[in-house]
Amino acid sequence: MKSDIEIQKDVIDQLNYEPILQSEKIEVSVKNGVVTLSGIVKFYSQKMAAEHAVKKVAGVRAVAEEIQVGHSPLLKKSDPELAEAVLQALRWNTMVPAEKIMVKVEDGIVSLEGELDWDYQRIAASKSINNLAGVIAVHNFITLKPRMTTNDIKQKIKTAFERIATIDAEKVMVEVDGGKITLSGKVRSFAEQEDAINAVWSAPGVTEVENHMELEDSVYAW
Repeated sequence: MKSDIEIQKDVIDQLNYEPILQSEKIEVSVKNGVVTLSGIVKFYSQKMAAEHAVKKVAGVRAVAEEIQVGHSPLLKKSDPELAEAVLQALRWNTMVPAEKIMVKVEDGIVSLEGELDWDYQRIAASKSINNLAGVIAVHNFITLKPRMTTNDIKQKIKTAFERIATIDAEKVMVEVDGGKITLSGKVRSFAEQEDAINAVWSAPGVTEVENHMELEDSVYAW
């Protein structure tokens, strides 16, 4: 079992390995496998990239993300200017039905609302604006329309789990209630947990995912 010091070193190495983060100064602390990230980055996309990078590291049990986005005064936009930039970015992305999305901007925090057919559209909407100058945070409140029966959704998810090498399909339990999916059971790593959740969101008809999966091995080295 990796110690907190070993996890900290691996997290720092992983952050330095990410091209988008190499020029940023992010502080890392670890206690009982829980990683805390702090510091200031230039863009919201870097904040998200740091969190995603940490979840790839073996031994990480949870992430407390306290990174702030600090823009140069030259890049700062008023809320109306930023709202227009967000709308334009959504229109440019062919995967996003921009006409179905409502945008709200307050103090650089962007909120997206609406109802779409697929999760990839919801994800694409967020990614379209993560790199915009002036964005401090993105809150994605877009919902999805139910599309399939409960049995069909469950079967597609189980089949996807069996197809993906990183997921032990026999240890991840799936419950379906309409478009809401609840996952439980044991997984070997944070990465396996993320892969399972992403696989569920890729299934048609999924509108909500509730995660009750637990990581195996609760003993830490000190």
